[in-house]
Amino acid sequence: MLTDPVADMLTRLRNANKALHDRVEMPTSRLKEEIARILKEEGYVKDYTVVQKEGLPFKTLVIDLKYGRRRERVLTGVKRISKPGRRIYAGKDRLPRVLGGMGTAILSTSHGVVTSRTAEREGIGGEVICFVW
Repeated sequence: MLTDPVADMLTRLRNANKALHDRVEMPTSRLKEEIARILKEEGYVKDYTVVQKEGLPFKTLVIDLKYGRRRERVLTGVKRISKPGRRIYAGKDRLPRVLGGMGTAILSTSHGVVTSRTAEREGIGGEVICFVW
């Protein structure tokens, strides 16, 4: 049993990226799928799919990692911000910026899981899930 499945997802991504793997697999949830969708939209990963493997009672999220021409990493770093023991929230006028706008902050809002740029445009705040750069 995991106490923080999102932190497990980000750690699997970080480790697979550091080891230059082509893909990473993990148990899925709607929140993990939304985070993967944002990572794809922002250009950090190539693609993601949800598959049902034989013999497993749960579906698996498969994320295809993205690299440059000479195998340089596109995804440089991932950091979990809001944790089960300490939730971090950001109001609409205090949204986080990652590396001066070069990175992406992923938020869980009343409008779904969005980036900080989208939240700023829509004028909403929420829980800061993680930073990606």
